[in-house]
Amino acid sequence: MAAPTARCPLWFFCRALLSPRRAEERLRAAEVRFGSTEVAAVAPVVGEQQAPVHETPAADTVIGLRKKTFSEILAERQEQAKRTVLINCPLEINEKKLLKYLSTHGNVKNHFFYKTHAPYAVIEFSDADSIASVQDSIHTPHFEHEGFVPFKSRIFTLTSRNPPNVAAQEPSVHHHAQTIMRFGDLMPKLCGANSMSDQLHILTEAFQLTEENIRLRFLVCSLVQDIAEAYFPGCVVKPFGSSVNSFGKLGCDLDMFLDLDDIGKNFGRRKTGPFNLEYLIKRVPTQRVATQRILSAIAEVLDNCGPGCVGVQRILQARCPLVKFSHQPSGFQCDLTANNRIALKSTELLYLYGSLDPRVRPLVFSVRCWASAHGITSSIPGHWITNFALTIMVLFFLQKRKPCIIPTLDQLKGLADPEDKLTTEGHDCTFVSNLNKIEPTRNTETLDVLLVEFFQFYGKFDFKKYSLNIRKGKEQLKPEAAALHIQNPFEKNLNVSKNVTAPFLDKFVTLAQESAWLVQEKQNGPSSMPWGLAALLQGPVAQNANRKVKVNRAQTIQQIRGLLDSLKSNGLKGERSYSTQGMVAATKSMELQCQFTTFSSTAHKSAFSLSSSATFLVSY
Repeated sequence: MAAPTARCPLWFFCRALLSPRRAEERLRAAEVRFGSTEVAAVAPVVGEQQAPVHETPAADTVIGLRKKTFSEILAERQEQAKRTVLINCPLEINEKKLLKYLSTHGNVKNHFFYKTHAPYAVIEFSDADSIASVQDSIHTPHFEHEGFVPFKSRIFTLTSRNPPNVAAQEPSVHHHAQTIMRFGDLMPKLCGANSMSDQLHILTEAFQLTEENIRLRFLVCSLVQDIAEAYFPGCVVKPFGSSVNSFGKLGCDLDMFLDLDDIGKNFGRRKTGPFNLEYLIKRVPTQRVATQRILSAIAEVLDNCGPGCVGVQRILQARCPLVKFSHQPSGFQCDLTANNRIALKSTELLYLYGSLDPRVRPLVFSVRCWASAHGITSSIPGHWITNFALTIMVLFFLQKRKPCIIPTLDQLKGLADPEDKLTTEGHDCTFVSNLNKIEPTRNTETLDVLLVEFFQFYGKFDFKKYSLNIRKGKEQLKPEAAALHIQNPFEKNLNVSKNVTAPFLDKFVTLAQESAWLVQEKQNGPSSMPWGLAALLQGPVAQNANRKVKVNRAQTIQQIRGLLDSLKSNGLKGERSYSTQGMVAATKSMELQCQFTTFSSTAHKSAFSLSSSATFLVSY
């Protein structure tokens, strides 16, 4: 039996109604600290030395400016990456000396340091010609007893001609974090927050991709593009998925798309003349075979010639063929695909939804972290709910609010300009790209209200009957017998949650019900005790407690069932007496029920009703 749920406590709504100005200010402040990706959408991507990620511009500098489209941001980030190099540095490095040395080749526009298995510096020049100047001044290393594959990449190794001695070490440089904050360090910050809404923002700021991490991801794509261009001049390697949809978490995989569409296109060719010239190309039976061969060729060169690329795996028979590998200098696990344009549009759609309202991303981050803490999601393929499916569930919930917080996909399609119209692989992928055309919502619910309502919404959702569809923004009858049906936004016949089993869905529903109760019971508390979101993220503790409750409940139910069966059997025989052993069992069952009446007032009533029924049957 799941923990009972109740409607949102009155204080949630009183605070929102009595303090509309405070709610508006909170939404405005949340929009300012929206994250590095959104700041990049309204501020110049490439500029002077940027402030740390936690330093955000004033609200007046953000609100009112035209937000750049997703395509414009990608293009600027890619151009920025082409002017960037990656340098493996010594353990002790003088930052000023390094910048002075590199400035002899050109103006260093931006830089930062990070550490994986070794310290690295990401150096962005103002001009791409500066990189050629650096490459012309360095040499290829020679090994006495080993061979090497010469490849003129943008990954360099820096050594010092005069290594510093121990007594006079160089001043240490700041290394930007590339992994999420430890849970033990995050918990005190959550417990010390002023409200649960602030907890959601703290979690988002701790887990979201930083500006430096985003730059590094685009740089790795650019480095892989350098390798792919040896085979396919003019190709482009773009990041997609969590790396750019504004919902990425530090440490997430880097999904890359090999775009070959512009190869061979001559937009300026003459329309007149007696002849046409075309490339001689190799023909294959299907486009899928072509994709497999292209990825196989790229995998071969990555494995044999790609600097820092290790553990290359060819997974070419999958529904979407891909190449997996590890990029050691960055520490990223990479997936390279081709001919997967629907995934690109899904990425853009999620980015758009994350940009529409400052509450979307914190809610998604918090639900994802909650799901991970309780084993609802996993990085290993299986019967778990994927992060993509979970994000769709959050978006669907936000579409169902009154008034809605985000529009449906059909509404976004209605706002599309002619240049937004797109059909990919027979699927309509049209929706507006101009964020400024979308009217902001009139909904002013706070994040703490939304989190509780999310758990209550799915704690009572009829998954057996309905499927989720963010294109329409409403429930629809399930077209198949899958336990959980979530329609792909663009491929209408594709269920993105087909892998989820019925027992696992039941686990999700039970946890949602219990989490709704837990948040309301622990809505605030001392900074030393987990409360609000911090209490929800106590995965192992909550699971053990729930497991204990479920076991005792199961035992209680089993004992009462045995009691009822005994009464039924005695009734059939015409006996009105009841054994002493049966009375003892009934008494113990009622005692067990009383031990767990602290769950809520609803649980009190249920336990009392069940005990009273058992007493009545025994006396009868």
